Amino acid sequence: MALISDAKKAAALLRKALTNRSAVGDVRRTLSRRPQHPAHHYRVAVYFADGAVNMYQMRQWYKPLAELAKIWPVVVLSRNPTGARALLAEDSPPVAFVPTVRDLEAFLATQDIRVVLYVNQNTRNFQMFRYGRRWHVFINHGESDKMYMTTNQYKAYDYAFIAGPAARERLSRVLWDYDLDERAIEIGRPQADHYSGALPYTPDERTVVLYAPTWEGDRPSAHYGSIVSHGEALVAALLSTDRHRVIYRPHPRSGVVREEYGAANRRIIAALAAANAADAGAQHVFDDGPDLGWQLAAADVAVVDISAMVYDRLAADRPLLVTRPADPEALIDTHGYLSACEWLDAAHATDIVAETDRVLGDGEAVERLEEWVAHYFGDTSPGAATERFHSGIRHLMREWDRWHALSADTDEDDELESEEAELDD
Repeated sequence: MALISDAKKAAALLRKALTNRSAVGDVRRTLSRRPQHPAHHYRVAVYFADGAVNMYQMRQWYKPLAELAKIWPVVVLSRNPTGARALLAEDSPPVAFVPTVRDLEAFLATQDIRVVLYVNQNTRNFQMFRYGRRWHVFINHGESDKMYMTTNQYKAYDYAFIAGPAARERLSRVLWDYDLDERAIEIGRPQADHYSGALPYTPDERTVVLYAPTWEGDRPSAHYGSIVSHGEALVAALLSTDRHRVIYRPHPRSGVVREEYGAANRRIIAALAAANAADAGAQHVFDDGPDLGWQLAAADVAVVDISAMVYDRLAADRPLLVTRPADPEALIDTHGYLSACEWLDAAHATDIVAETDRVLGDGEAVERLEEWVAHYFGDTSPGAATERFHSGIRHLMREWDRWHALSADTDEDDELESEEAELDD
């Protein structure tokens, strides 16, 4: 058995190496056809060391970064060839492919980057931290009450852009000796100002239900995924009516750890296709596209797992149900919205039609939802979060100018002291 396991691992490593080699060639050919980056042009960089599988973490920032680039030019520092290839194929900011530290250093030497943004906690972020005299800022790839949102790794960054009061309270409970007043800047959810994508169906009288499960997780404490425990049952129940439309948007990593999870995901996709073949007017949607926004705005009800999708939907201020993890070891933060959300237990997944009708008809639940929206995101009026995002960057630019001036004065004082010492000699 050990030999078989080793052989599988070796084959997987070989496939990965071949994929990366192919991606490197594609990236270099694409970049050779594009103009070179102007020298000393970029002021803001987004550091992204991941491959294509985690592109969802970058895509949600494309439009907010495009707005920011109108004020301060933005570039993505891409370390992974498959990630760089995906970025170059999409509507991303300009991309600098810097796979090695030497490449990274060479590019930084040609630019005036003052703020570096990070969308995740990749271990290779540490390689970028070595470069001082610029601000390193964690912006994350979503808001949630998962344990990921209170990791001690926040302390590695100079600043963190957080969504709102709930994030501040969450961090204050967990992080020791962390100056939240100075280092955490609330910006809301700027992505909500840029909901993107066109409806892939013609609206009608059907109730639209968005089911957006997360992946299965890589350890018991993070077993939030519901495709196996809830997903097949609730989708089957919705497909059995003639008055519901399902938008199914699974996490792109679904099935990477457990084949059982991936198989259930494929069965749901097949069930949607079969339902559409039987009734063209149903217009059920399997959504694996890069755009996130239209789903949140269009769905009458959303069914989501404990993940950033809870809070993406919350920012849309629309009814939602949260699946309760089937694994009792999954950690649930009951200090925030999850202490008052509308839970969907696995045992009641087949009752999804009745549960959907219930949350749509509960006026008090709608009022409670609005209070939680303000707690998590502050002012959600159009454009408010974008302005706070820009305001946060403006603050860091002013701080950069202040520290740069202090450093220049210190350098001049050091030079004078050195000259005086030489004269004394």
